[in-house]
This record gives sequence, structure tokens and C-alpha cells, in this order.
Amino acid sequence: MPCLVLRRKDIKLDNDTPDTDHRILEILRADSRKSFVEIGKQLGLSESAVRRRVKNLIQDGIIKRFTIEVGSGEKTSAITLLSVESSTDTSLVTTKLLAIKGVKIVYEITGQFDVAAILGAPSISEINQSVDMIRRIPGVSDTNTVIILRTLSI
Repeated sequence: MPCLVLRRKDIKLDNDTPDTDHRILEILRADSRKSFVEIGKQLGLSESAVRRRVKNLIQDGIIKRFTIEVGSGEKTSAITLLSVESSTDTSLVTTKLLAIKGVKIVYEITGQFDVAAILGAPSISEINQSVDMIRRIPGVSDTNTVIILRTLSI
């Protein structure tokens, strides 16, 4: 399903008609492939007006990128938290993490752990294989993995 990635901070929209920009964002969140013509028809705007507004939302940094979410048949997901040795550059670890099969997203984080990795695979045994490979990365001193039982979103 195509989706829209927005900047996560206070969104300042066009002061004259912020509702229109919000409505455009909601339509694009539901389906980022929707054409400007279709959006215009839905909102009573011309294609060029929608195009201009989306261009402004991109230029203002409100819309970061257009992307897709792939339904890959990966039925098992996990979060692995990693501690990195103080003598190791965390960015080296994150780069190696992204090369491991099953690693979908990597976050550098604060708190007890230094890095969080989101894993996805068809089975728990394949998640375990990914975790084993993560533990072999030089500089990784500790891991804590939890299996995701259910995902909820708004």
C-alpha cells in the first residue's frame, strides 16, 4: 500500500486555507498514488492548484517522501535492542546491521541500549538467525530481543 512519510514536528500549513492542505495530506496518507486530478475532483480544486499545494508541502518539509509499504509475507517481527561497546563507533554497527537479512529498520536511541533494530521474517527461526548474525558484529556487547505479537496503528 503506498504511503506518505511526514515530518514529525509541529506542521505549519498555509494560513489562508490550512484545512485544504490537511485534507490533501489525509488523502495522500490513505493513497499516495492518487493523482492530482483525482484529489482536485475530491476537494473541488483544479489539478494545478493541488500540484502547487503538494509542491509547497514538499518544499516546506511537511512531506518528507512518498514511499510504499510492501506486504511481503513476513509474518514474524521482532525488536532487537543492542548495546555497543564505548570504544566502538555506533555508526559502524548500524551500517553492518542494515546489511543483515531480516533487518528492516535501524534506530540509534538513548537509554540503556544504543541501537534498536526492527526485524521481519517468515518464521521465528529466521528471526533467530538474524539475531545470531547481529550478535557477531564486532562491538556489539549485548542484545535483547522481543517478538512483536500484535501491531496497532492510528
